[in-house]
Amino acid sequence: MARVDEEITVDELAMFEQQLGKALLSPNQREVLRRSLKNPPTLEECLDGLGPEAGRLALRDAVLMAASDGSVDDEELEVLKEIAEHLGLVPDAVQQLIEWTKTGYAWMQDGYDLLNSLQG
Repeated sequence: MARVDEEITVDELAMFEQQLGKALLSPNQREVLRRSLKNPPTLEECLDGLGPEAGRLALRDAVLMAASDGSVDDEELEVLKEIAEHLGLVPDAVQQLIEWTKTGYAWMQDGYDLLNSLQG
């Protein structure tokens, strides 16, 4: 997703770091991935050799990253649809993932709001 609009927002970078933390990679592997942000691979290079499960996880993470700044722009949406099509997913796969992401972000915000309301 970094290649799509040729910029990485603070929110996108935070999402990237969060996903790295979940990936259980070595510090060296994380550094290699961070360096790749400066010269990201093409979409074709990213998709090459992805199996079905890894592909679905990659699409999920791409949706999370695209939506992390509060919206998914048209260019990002087109790339997400290309990924879904490459993986042979159902036609509305990207929209389903975007809605799931919105629901998740709203749930997290509700949690923050609840915690803030508990102050005396």
